[in-house]
Amino acid sequence: MAGERLSVVITTFNNADTIGACLASVAFADDIVVLDSGSADTTRDIAEREHARVYVQAFAGYSAQKQAAIQLALNRWVLLLDSDETLPPGAAERIRAALDAPSVAGFELLRREWVFWRWQPGKARLNHYVRLFDRERARMSGHEVHESVEVDGPVSRLDVVIDHHGERDIAGRVDKANRYSSLQVRDRHTREPRALRLRMVVYPTIAFGRYYFLRGHWRGGWAGFIAARVHAFYSFLKYAKLYERRVSRSHGQRRPVETERRQD
Repeated sequence: MAGERLSVVITTFNNADTIGACLASVAFADDIVVLDSGSADTTRDIAEREHARVYVQAFAGYSAQKQAAIQLALNRWVLLLDSDETLPPGAAERIRAALDAPSVAGFELLRREWVFWRWQPGKARLNHYVRLFDRERARMSGHEVHESVEVDGPVSRLDVVIDHHGERDIAGRVDKANRYSSLQVRDRHTREPRALRLRMVVYPTIAFGRYYFLRGHWRGGWAGFIAARVHAFYSFLKYAKLYERRVSRSHGQRRPVETERRQD
């Protein structure tokens, strides 16, 4: 087939409930790589059954793990997906067309979120991320959390919407907010902002307003309202933990040593 050959790259850990659908949605790819972090369920068995090339590596952090997976790809052009994401029907044709003679270094794809018990409303703003890229001109950002693909060269928007089958309940979303806020505090890229105490008081309300009103999740009923509240709580935790770190340092206290690196 004319155009660039495509590798799909996926990192996994105990994702037996979602990996099958993820892999089925990218069956059109020339090469599929799954880098597993030591799953205790049937994730690797499912991936092998779907004809993916499966590797195992201890979890090195979100960004580093994905970079390691990208390095395993056979082809120059890579589509990076999470194990709980799927491509919709028709995506294969659009991606193949984009790779026929690409004039850019990467493509942004939109992402639709599952919010507890429903998809986000159609008119709510979709996030967009660079997910399809020339790996010779791209790398992971290196952030502990909210890692992204950084591309050397122009980027275009591709009309493909990834479906993200995220946390299925409130407890899972709150747990993720807690873990991600801790990772942000630990991240070497995170700098302590000015007026930290003021931000801890004010920014959760701003975060709620942006998510609920500006991004249109008010259209999602109670699911949108609850998600916005959890998002505001995440904002609060991030600044509260930065303040905790400051106070601990000023008092000469040491933070407990983390003995385990968790992931989704």
